[in-house]
Amino acid sequence: MAVRELTCISCPLGCPLQVEVDGQGAVVAVTGNTCRRGEDYGRREVTAPMRTITSTVRVEGGTGPVVSVRTKGEVPKGKISAVMEAIRQTRVQAPVRLGDLLAEDIAGTGVGLMATRTVERREE
Repeated sequence: MAVRELTCISCPLGCPLQVEVDGQGAVVAVTGNTCRRGEDYGRREVTAPMRTITSTVRVEGGTGPVVSVRTKGEVPKGKISAVMEAIRQTRVQAPVRLGDLLAEDIAGTGVGLMATRTVERREE
């Protein structure tokens, strides 16, 4: 048996978790959590870690050069590089509205990419 020590990021408490894993990589027990979300986080983080990605996308013809974005859901941790590369290659035309879906399936993850602020069209 192996024990992985993690800090839970499901809520602001930051509980110190101990995740006990058997020889096949299956989670046997999670301790140290003060709520159910901590147990769920510990199990997921050891077996299939996921992340929400935040970044910026270039805006053409906008009042600002970029718009802040985030993935609409979590993506597998192993796909972060592919997601970031797809974000770097993404260009949008102004105006962009808060909540606009800029990509439906970023890097083949099945997760959308959405704007987290508004960028108006530049007056010329």
